[in-house]
This record gives sequence, C-alpha cells and structure tokens, in this order.
Amino acid sequence: MRRAALPGVVLALVVALSACAPVPSPSGAGASATSMPTSAAPTPRPTAVVDVPIVDSAPTTLRPAIPPVRVQVASVGIDMEVVPVGIESGGFMELPADPAIGGWYRFGPDPWSGAGNTVISAHIDAPDYEIGPFAVLRDLPEGTEVDVAAADGQTARYAIASVTYYPKAELPTEELFARTGTRSLVLITCGGDFDSETGHYADNVVAIATPIG
Repeated sequence: MRRAALPGVVLALVVALSACAPVPSPSGAGASATSMPTSAAPTPRPTAVVDVPIVDSAPTTLRPAIPPVRVQVASVGIDMEVVPVGIESGGFMELPADPAIGGWYRFGPDPWSGAGNTVISAHIDAPDYEIGPFAVLRDLPEGTEVDVAAADGQTARYAIASVTYYPKAELPTEELFARTGTRSLVLITCGGDFDSETGHYADNVVAIATPIG
C-alpha cells in the first residue's frame, strides 16, 4: 500500500502500501492516539502510511473531539472500523497496517464539528492482507449514502458528491484537510497504476461526501 502527503508547514508524506491521504502536521505538545487535544496539538508518532503534504495541526475546537469508530456504505457492503491516527516522526500520516481498518486524522475536524473536513484514509491493499473495503471508493456513484458512527451511537450521514483521481504530486491537501468552511467527509485511498519497482500507486482516489439533513 502506498501513501499521500499533506501541505501546511509543507512536509511531504508518502504511503508505503496502498492507502493515501494528506495530513496536517502537528505543532505543539504531544497527544495520545486515542484522544484529540483541546489546546496544544500533539506530537507526531511514527507509523508511516500516506503520500500527502502536511498542514499546521493546531486543534480546530476547544470541545473534546468525538472520534468516529465506523464507516458504513451499505449499498456496496463497506462496514469498516475506524481508529484515530496522527503523523509519524518522518512526516507521514499514520494508517493502520490492515486495509480493513480506516484511520481518522485526529488533528482535524470530527464528523460532529461545525465546519471543516473530516478525513478518513485507508490502504487499498497491503502485503499479508486482503484487499481493503476502500478499493470500491472509485466506483461510488454520486448520491451514495455514507454513515459515520461514534462510540456513543450517534451517526453522521453523508452523500457522495464526487470521486476524483489525483496524481499524488497534485493532491490538493490544503483543500482536503480544511478545518474551516463547509462541513464534508473526505475518504482517501490509493489507486491508478501500480509501480512494482517503487511499490507505490500513481494516484490518490478521493471521495468527497456532503452532510445529509
């Protein structure tokens, strides 16, 4: 599986397997991988996984974050566990090694924030694992319903607005990792041609969904 990088302070990220997603880089004190800071941004923890640039990851809100724990797309059989992830020391977005598990970028908005993009990324595949659920992102038609659930049972509902392939070097990470503006869900993985020599996919597949209701 391969990765994606994020801009901000502008560090480049690279995924080593099949998932790809941008990530804002943290500034400030460290935070745990299971909680979102409410004041200072956490320090990145290593576990490379995505080709995307980095942006300043100062917290977007003072309220405690509500981490998403599951993404479901009933129409195509996606029912994926989601865990909080950050940025590793090398400037890479952390992602679960298992393509069956998605990573929510915990330095950005959660689905219940009032603004900005909730970013969830996963590998499309990886050595020793089955093809991941996000392999079907590229085929999701406009209007497909996506549900994101929290541990307390609340669900945020979205509809797919667009699915786009971006060459990794052209991924608009500042836009995708926005913390202000219209609230959206951004799902990212890898796609396009696979280079067996580098072990990377050429593109990032980005599905953007907008809130329903």
